[in-house]
Amino acid sequence: MAEISGNPGPGDTIAIQAAEGEFLARGAYSPDSQIRARIWTWDPTQQIDPNFFRTRLISALSARQAIPEVRSAQAVRLVHAESDQIPGLIIDRYHDWLVMQCLASGIESWRETIADLLLELLPVKGIYERSDVEVRRLEGLPERSGLLRGADFPNRLVVQEGNLSFWIDIQQGHKTGFYLDQRDNRKRVQEFAAGREVLDCFCYTGGFTLSALAGGAAMVTAVDASADVLRLASENIALNGFSEGSVQIIEGDVFQQLRRFRDMGRSFDLIILDPPKFAVGVAQIEKAARGYKDINLLALKLLRHGGLLATFSCSGGVNADLFQKIVASAAQDAGVEAHIIDRFQQAADHPIALNFPEGSYLKGLLVHRR
Repeated sequence: MAEISGNPGPGDTIAIQAAEGEFLARGAYSPDSQIRARIWTWDPTQQIDPNFFRTRLISALSARQAIPEVRSAQAVRLVHAESDQIPGLIIDRYHDWLVMQCLASGIESWRETIADLLLELLPVKGIYERSDVEVRRLEGLPERSGLLRGADFPNRLVVQEGNLSFWIDIQQGHKTGFYLDQRDNRKRVQEFAAGREVLDCFCYTGGFTLSALAGGAAMVTAVDASADVLRLASENIALNGFSEGSVQIIEGDVFQQLRRFRDMGRSFDLIILDPPKFAVGVAQIEKAARGYKDINLLALKLLRHGGLLATFSCSGGVNADLFQKIVASAAQDAGVEAHIIDRFQQAADHPIALNFPEGSYLKGLLVHRR
């Protein structure tokens, strides 16, 4: 039976010991979370102080510099929480600005120190905090966002990704403003888009839509439930010089819209399904599986013979094997013959530590209907 000695507070550094008293690790205590301690270090000689975080940050930054396509990116993830041995911390860079998320009690305690270290280590203008995510409630922390360091933070900014430019809304956009983890997958979809009629579901601000257009798509239909993100998608289409006539933008619930397309007899050559997280925790996996099956079943029915389905899940609780089974079941129920021709995962600046396989949260399949 686990026991707590003393009276540690949220975020305090504690020593984790075996039942016989042997030292195991140092971690951050979180009394309100199901994860009571997040490991800082397994080294008994290592102290958790500003120098500890300086070393970990330098290591994370150096790792990105070793990857050519990441090193040259204008928008990049610099720190990826547990996978960079700094649990609970997300740092994304957009040009001269950083966006920081503190997702756990331990990192919350070191928030100010880390902000100072980032300004010391990187030539940036400032840091905006986007700790306004639901997962903080599981840690007993309030949601928070706002300027953390610097001044005159832009409401929006433009970043270049490959041959495309995107307006980024850091203050109000999803995650830290953009889906950086889909960088490589957008490029891959672009390679298959030539001449195809494309349906981009959960299109957000148009990442896959623009990639399809850049790849020579004949027509793209982009669907999302948010009017705000669709306005930004329209601006991104104009920013890149694409004709308004090459895109149909639809505001609406994707599940309902897929059913409307089915009833209308619509069909497409390439369909992209990039939904938001359907399962936050293990308890929601069954419900998430039903949601994934539903949209994949509908999409496969809309897919023409010879068409492609690029389908994704960012729910950590739904692993790659389960996701493949869900899509296979959807294909069977749709009565279509389909084959996997490629697999997707998160971009290289979102690394997966071998001792933390849970960090592999984004998975996807490129499915060919025969």
